[in-house]
Amino acid sequence: MNKGKLIVFSAPSGSGKTTIVKHLLGKEDLNLEFSISAASRDPRGEEVHGKDYYFISLEQFKKHIKAEEFLEWEEVYRDNFYGTLKSEIERIWAMGKNVIFDIDVAGGLRIKHKFPEQTLAVFVKPPSVDELKRRLKQRSTESDDKINMRIAKASVELATAPQFDTIIKNYDLDTAKEEAYQLVKEFINK
Repeated sequence: MNKGKLIVFSAPSGSGKTTIVKHLLGKEDLNLEFSISAASRDPRGEEVHGKDYYFISLEQFKKHIKAEEFLEWEEVYRDNFYGTLKSEIERIWAMGKNVIFDIDVAGGLRIKHKFPEQTLAVFVKPPSVDELKRRLKQRSTESDDKINMRIAKASVELATAPQFDTIIKNYDLDTAKEEAYQLVKEFINK
């Protein structure tokens, strides 16, 4: 695979990482392109295949795993897989752009491990677990059971924060966006 910069944003669901990543994608000077993850689940809400995720069947996902076509993958919940296809990174690098990821904690750390020098791994920390729960309920996209699963997972994910290059505390979204912009700009210009 070619050499380009990899910018990883990971956090528990509801921490604000997607909002921060979308903000950074709007900054032309960063020359970023979003890495679209593959998912074995159905689209939620307004999600679009090929824009938000590559929605593929569980069977197809497992075929990609067997063929070693993923840079990283994870069974996030039972029969609910997410991963980054190697072809997606190659597509972005062929455009001459830096890759930005909005990815789960385990996947983010795997990318950092595989490409330690060219990856900036950022953990977005929420104000509290209670605030996370409030944000997830406010989305109105998932059942209470799913929200409770995400909250239980968040405790485990929060414990991984020190393994990342840096932690952004998202107590104020505008401040977090600016901090993310400065971090990424500095890393890209190294």
